[in-house]
Amino acid sequence: MQTRVIPSSSNESLPIVGLGTYRGFDVAPNDPAYKQLPAVLHALFEKGGTLIDSSPMYGRAEQTTGELLSIHEPRSPAFLATKVWTRGREEGIAQMEESFKLLQTDRIDLMQIHNLLDWQTHLPTLRKWKEEGRIRYIGITHYTPSAYEEVEAVLKAEQLDFLQINYALDDRGVEKRILPLCRERGVAVICNRPFGGGGLLGRLKDKPLPGWAAQVGVKSWPQLALKYLLSHSAVTCVIPGTGNPRYMAENAGAGFGPMLTDAQRHQLIALVD
Repeated sequence: MQTRVIPSSSNESLPIVGLGTYRGFDVAPNDPAYKQLPAVLHALFEKGGTLIDSSPMYGRAEQTTGELLSIHEPRSPAFLATKVWTRGREEGIAQMEESFKLLQTDRIDLMQIHNLLDWQTHLPTLRKWKEEGRIRYIGITHYTPSAYEEVEAVLKAEQLDFLQINYALDDRGVEKRILPLCRERGVAVICNRPFGGGGLLGRLKDKPLPGWAAQVGVKSWPQLALKYLLSHSAVTCVIPGTGNPRYMAENAGAGFGPMLTDAQRHQLIALVD
């Protein structure tokens, strides 16, 4: 799988397709869906992916992730990302400590302030923990265009390592200002909701793939939708969520082969619009 340099790092790269755990990993061990999840992680790692993104907001997802990684053999190569999602300094510290416990780790690769909730309060804690080595990178997240103005303001005011933001073939608002700003500020970009609000793949599934799809290593619409995002130079990684090992392997396939040309990207926009 292709990798991209984390701009704030001098020498670390990140594989360009990861895994989101929203819904798919919010299951208990007695749930039949739980039994598929080890194979999801195997598919991610086998294809060369490493980033696993979670949040206290995602129900049991952090705990499930920690359980499965603790028994993974050989030792998991996961790049662990999670979030703080509460108000108040002490509440934030308590929640993040719980994330360490649930993920069964003494170091989290990326801690993000979820949806910018009380970000001014949490950011000093994140900076301190980064200095101490408990977390390696810090970032912010959001998922809705109504927050872009605040996201821009924070990116301009603070030095951050990562932004996680909504970006999809049918949700391209970040292309205008957010992505150029991240490139200018040296901020890595993780794309959440990469299939949009859910209707994108349904609209595309009965359409034939473009004739050039095979030339860029694409065999399906999900792969092509992801590759559209990855073809933007400011994007570092996409994190489609799934609890299905077949979908994980398919999604990871977008991380291989050539990226799209501008002409190919415009053709996809025309298909969607």
